Amino acid sequence: MSLEVEKPLCTETTKRFERQDSLIGDAEKVSNIKGHGSEGNWTQVLHLAFQSIGIIYGDVGTSPLYCYSSTFPNGVKDKDDILGVLSLILYTLILLPMIKYVFIVLYADDNGDGGTFALYSLISRYSKIRLIPNQQAEDSMVSNYSIESPSLSLKRAQWLKEKLESSKAAKIGLFTITILGTSMVMGDGTLTPAISGSKMLSAVSGIKEKVPSLTETQIVWISVPILFMLFSVQRFGTDKVGYSFAPIISVWFVLIAGIGMYNIVVYEITILRAFNPMHIIYYFERNGKEAWISLGGAILCVTGTEGMYADLGHFNITAIQISFNGVLFPSVALCYMGQAAYLRKFPENVADTFYRSLPAPLFWPTFIVAILSAIIASQAMLSGAFAILSKALSLGCFPRVRVIHTSKHHQGQVYIPEVNFLMGLASVIITITFRTTTEIGNAYGICVVTVFSITTHLMTIVMLLVWKKNIIFILLFYVVFSSIEWIYLSSILSKFIQGGYLPFCFALVLMALMVTWHYVHVMTYWYELDHIVPIDEVTALLEKHNVQRIPGVGILYSELVQGIPPVFLRLVEKIPSVHSIFLFMSIKHLPIPHVAPAERFVFRQVGPREHRMFRCVARYGYSDGVEDSGQFARFLAERLKMFIEDENAFAVEKPENEDTDSPSGVFEGQTNPRKSARSVHSEEVIEPPMSNHVGRISSYSLQTIEEEKRLIDAEMKRGVVYLMGSANVIAGPESPTLKVVVVDYVYSFLRRNLAEGHKVLSIPKDQLLKVGITYEI
Repeated sequence: MSLEVEKPLCTETTKRFERQDSLIGDAEKVSNIKGHGSEGNWTQVLHLAFQSIGIIYGDVGTSPLYCYSSTFPNGVKDKDDILGVLSLILYTLILLPMIKYVFIVLYADDNGDGGTFALYSLISRYSKIRLIPNQQAEDSMVSNYSIESPSLSLKRAQWLKEKLESSKAAKIGLFTITILGTSMVMGDGTLTPAISGSKMLSAVSGIKEKVPSLTETQIVWISVPILFMLFSVQRFGTDKVGYSFAPIISVWFVLIAGIGMYNIVVYEITILRAFNPMHIIYYFERNGKEAWISLGGAILCVTGTEGMYADLGHFNITAIQISFNGVLFPSVALCYMGQAAYLRKFPENVADTFYRSLPAPLFWPTFIVAILSAIIASQAMLSGAFAILSKALSLGCFPRVRVIHTSKHHQGQVYIPEVNFLMGLASVIITITFRTTTEIGNAYGICVVTVFSITTHLMTIVMLLVWKKNIIFILLFYVVFSSIEWIYLSSILSKFIQGGYLPFCFALVLMALMVTWHYVHVMTYWYELDHIVPIDEVTALLEKHNVQRIPGVGILYSELVQGIPPVFLRLVEKIPSVHSIFLFMSIKHLPIPHVAPAERFVFRQVGPREHRMFRCVARYGYSDGVEDSGQFARFLAERLKMFIEDENAFAVEKPENEDTDSPSGVFEGQTNPRKSARSVHSEEVIEPPMSNHVGRISSYSLQTIEEEKRLIDAEMKRGVVYLMGSANVIAGPESPTLKVVVVDYVYSFLRRNLAEGHKVLSIPKDQLLKVGITYEI
């Protein structure tokens, strides 16, 4: 049915909303869960280091396939330029992935997880910057937040915290650069399939060395089936597809390191002079503007660096540091030096340096491993894109799509069918359209440097607000890395027309979708918050409408974690019946990676106990998956019985003169937050001394508990009905034209054509009851 609700209250009422609830604090409390691989002996660390080789280094490890050809698109004019570019590549590898990421950024983990959203989540725990108003003062009490209040002696951190919390522009700015970084990361290796296409073309083009008659078009059509196969196997999950790749990537690193040493010895061992950074200065003195333009090709040596941070949750910092410094850097450095030594003798072969520099007996083995490594490089970024999107979904920043968790061991490994199809289609189209690695390199070079820059800015905030480092260290970090990244970005932007426009177009489209969805999501939350049904009015509401109790269990979903959603009021007005056991359910995603299953649910009683109505918050981290409806219902029933047992076991008889006007949902024996001297920040359940409890738990109480538990089992067998408010959100009558377009057309289109809430939660259709309701925002 479709029900109209009254117009929303004015926006000022949202500012005046101060209602507190005892459930809010408990809904945020979770245990301290360690990230994957955060502890363990050296055997485990080395095992993780080996696995990381196959998961996160395929991208940066296969950059030698095309880096020199992209840096010298018009050929080599001076042999000394090769020395300058090699020095540039070596110090780019040392400064950006090694010093910045491996030794600094990795330590800004969000309880073991990394990536742009992890930085945003980390900042949001120290300062209330999230736009949706479900943050409370109790957030700082959550053990898994692992934070401490800024020291009063460090006024800088406190000042920044206050500025971020009081400035709406700062909140919007942080959210914007976060989703921009997300868009660019996805463009880096997936939706803009630049990396996939370029690596495939570079790897496959090597066959021209043995079959010169092959045309460029034929090479492209050889790449297309490989891409099709890559996207087809995604449904098997990273755990099965990715982890088996470590041996292949390891072989690849051994090959390129060995070939690099061979070329150094055979062609020019003095190429080691490139470790002198003065050759970079000489290169710019000789070439001026052309050297600056060539930076857009040199930066491709570090593509995929962000993957080290984004995939941190699968490994740990020590494992990544070992694999990078012990395997990746030596291998790719030797490969680049070997190619440079070869080019010093044969500069005319710069367009196909990698395969031209191979010893003849190693051509076919290297060609086969190159193809497999290119596929693996794409796989790593695809897995990262799925993980990033799942985090965006949990924060209400992306339209609802179905997320499939593919691993029982690693909860962050997910697969999104709709996104995979669109990425595969885009990958094939762009591979066919662009054809050459040079133009594709221009496109995703912008993605790489933009993400670097966003990470630098977010890291600076972390250093100021969270780490509270010395200001000199922070300025040194920001000035050095932002300067380097700006120089590279300015170079790549000069190639905007030659393919560089693609990531910007993609980022704008994706950002528009994310901003639209998040904006309406936040406005809808505020609307419901303005129109909640106070808990202490539920009893009167049921009596007023003569509500009948029907068999079974009813679960009404709502975004709200406080109060009763307005859809319940309209439901009992039109259909005055409520199930024997009724729960107001909120699915809440905390800004942490994981919540222990044992702490999944938090309950509160709504009204008198004989009503058997409860409010429940189901808490998930942004890397957790929601269980299927059957498992969810069974788990919910067990936890509800435990709640009833605990509540009755520790209930205390109230004295006759005790004020009974306590807020509904507060445990008996809990201090009334309205009358407590303590702050709501430290609200907790109070357990009276056990001496006062002796003899209070009678056989009658035990019998009551067992009857309640049997009743729950009986009603569960009669059936569970899931009720969801199907909100038709429209712009208010006096809304500006832009808001009308965004809400009434763009958002409505997304909502109609993407997965609905019950599909995302895997609710069977025969157990679903949707209540139509219209919100004017």
